[in-house]
Amino acid sequence: MLKILYFILNHPLLMAVFWAWILTQALKVVVSAMEEKKLKLRRFIEPGGMPSSHAAAVVALLTGVGIKQGVGSTIFIIVLVLALVTMYEAIGVRREVGKQAEFLNELIHHLAYQANTKLKLKESMGHSPIEVLVGGIVGFFMALLWM
Repeated sequence: MLKILYFILNHPLLMAVFWAWILTQALKVVVSAMEEKKLKLRRFIEPGGMPSSHAAAVVALLTGVGIKQGVGSTIFIIVLVLALVTMYEAIGVRREVGKQAEFLNELIHHLAYQANTKLKLKESMGHSPIEVLVGGIVGFFMALLWM
């Protein structure tokens, strides 16, 4: 059991992905505090916002696999497809869900006095292209650092 734990904690690829995620989540707290003039530690575990931790994780994975296995390897192509799908989903699908939640919250707000409800949907779900780009840059450099 300790051997497995030691392997996991000392694997450079896993560490690159892990620290890319940690760094981007921490940056979300900082960016949010600067924008809102209020420290919200909850942002560390929330989806959406600047930068994208999904992009950071998959780009760190992609970069690490590229370094270790080569960009012509089958596993690199598999991870490339995974990374592209993940980033497309973050920009497209999840962002659209956030926009729909924003619209529904506005609708609920106008109807709330009649329905006496406090329902509020989460609006920050996806990412803008720049948030994904910044996350990808963080992931790339974390992989270079750890690999």
